[in-house]
Amino acid sequence: MKAPLKPMSLAMRATPPAVQTALLARAFNHLLRGQAIGEQLDTLNGKRLAIEITDTGTCLNFTVKRGRLYRTGYVGKENWDVCIRGSLEHFWQLASRAEDPDTLFFNRQLEIEGETATGLYIKNLLDSLDYDWEAHFQSVLGKRLAKLPLAVWQGRGPRDE
Repeated sequence: MKAPLKPMSLAMRATPPAVQTALLARAFNHLLRGQAIGEQLDTLNGKRLAIEITDTGTCLNFTVKRGRLYRTGYVGKENWDVCIRGSLEHFWQLASRAEDPDTLFFNRQLEIEGETATGLYIKNLLDSLDYDWEAHFQSVLGKRLAKLPLAVWQGRGPRDE
């Protein structure tokens, strides 16, 4: 495991999965604001998803409702529709887009188990994800206020426009 992930791994081992799941669901739902992928999640309505991080012994359980992720209490082994399993490092590579989902799944660094159609849909969503920061900032802050974080994000001052 790479050095920057060690503190995250230690924190995950010390924090109850219910807390991790709730925080991740909130972060994910916030980041979905203004993104086209949010509308595509409606197809997964009612599906139970598990993320199992093998090297930290963590299993995070979610339910998709109305295009949002919600924390689900412990649902037991294989009481989910789809489970994605892998190490913290490989999930980090997926989240940071350091590696594309196809490579991670094809090389079995991440494994997906459960309903085939649902699993394939999720994998394709991950593969097609192209995050639009401008749309996110506009959705959260409004068109006018979104210019400031966008200018900072793009390395220029708000008056440089």
